[in-house]
Amino acid sequence: MQKILERAEAAGEQLSYDAVVIGGGIAGMEASLSLADMGYRVLLVEREPTIGGKMFLLSKVFPTLDCASCIATPKMAAAARHPNITLWTYSEVRRVRALDRGAFEVDILRKPRFVNESLCTGCGLCEDACPVVVPKELDFGLRGRKAVYIPLDTAVPRKAVVDIDNCILCGQCERRCPAGAIDFTQKPRVYRVRARAVVIATGCRPFPAELKEAYGYGRTPNVITALQMERLLAPTRPYNAVLRPSDGREPGNIGYVLCAGSRDVTAGNPRCSQVCCMYSIKQAQLLLGALPLADVTIYYMDVRAYGKGFEEFYQRARSMGVKFVRGRVARIEGLPNGDVRVMYEDVEEGRLKSAVHDLVVLAVGLLPDNEVLKAFEGVTIHTDELGFVKVDPEDPVRTNVEGVFAAGCITGPKDIPDTILEAAAAAMRCAAFLKEVEARQT
Repeated sequence: MQKILERAEAAGEQLSYDAVVIGGGIAGMEASLSLADMGYRVLLVEREPTIGGKMFLLSKVFPTLDCASCIATPKMAAAARHPNITLWTYSEVRRVRALDRGAFEVDILRKPRFVNESLCTGCGLCEDACPVVVPKELDFGLRGRKAVYIPLDTAVPRKAVVDIDNCILCGQCERRCPAGAIDFTQKPRVYRVRARAVVIATGCRPFPAELKEAYGYGRTPNVITALQMERLLAPTRPYNAVLRPSDGREPGNIGYVLCAGSRDVTAGNPRCSQVCCMYSIKQAQLLLGALPLADVTIYYMDVRAYGKGFEEFYQRARSMGVKFVRGRVARIEGLPNGDVRVMYEDVEEGRLKSAVHDLVVLAVGLLPDNEVLKAFEGVTIHTDELGFVKVDPEDPVRTNVEGVFAAGCITGPKDIPDTILEAAAAAMRCAAFLKEVEARQT
């Protein structure tokens, strides 16, 4: 694919929008919808084949245990169908240049799906016909997908995409497609877009758990991350039950290791990621529902239940039988039978201990997904020492570049309600800026 992208052609047409929103997660969708409802024309750019970000991969949200998909899916559909929103998925922002106050030039690469979106009905027959199976990224390798695939059942847009790097060009998908949508002649194109404002909502990425070598992720099959557990618990889960990866057995004893890649200077992330305690407690409650006879132990330094209803949520988990052990985990190792040994310091007793679990879950921290900041030319978006976008403390969605706003986890780790509120605030500040620019031009 990289060689194909290097031969991208410049599109001749000149496009113009009031705002370009970068990132199609919950923050990007909320900001786009808020601006569009005020009558502004928005271009929403997402690099993945579907919008929804990480939220639509989740099982439920804390502390209410509402269905994550039930919240995200209507917003995904609304963003795709709003008359004032143009949605470009499978696209990347390559360059952003500030021309003047309220005038930006944005170069956007639209990668080829090798599927004609106007013809594709999302039936999935091409996927059934494809003989190639590779690990599925959105399930974090827990199951496979085909070389031609629809990302998820709830994907928006529900259109197939061909993974050309793994495609063997056998032509079976092309012959099977009843709509004739497979098109291997598609080429990447770069569009130059004029916009009066930019909203950065690229979100966060999970801490790479393999960097904590002592925890054995990647070497010990039954050490997984919390995002993998989210997929095991979600309605669109890869299996029909919670199973451990090594042998497909239901785990009866599950351990959670908090602050895996957070509050850790040695891992390069000294800050608290704010959500790890609560999503671990949420998963523990869901596991006790899915596996009523299971034991769940959470190893923690501090439980930071700071939000509305969080302390009650924490106490509910304790009353349900979740065991909380205050201590720092030193090492995790796999045993010959597939079980996992956790060696830790019990802070309250002042002793070194070990425990054996069927499955261990690493509650990984959050890091900024800030690759797009490199696309800015002539100006530099200021970031902090960890790479999160710096914003004005008195105006926490405004960056140092006039007309560029930021919302969601790109400005720092936060939960879903705070992300939605911040996205709405970014849309309001962006709208105020657009009004000001309009007033100066008239």
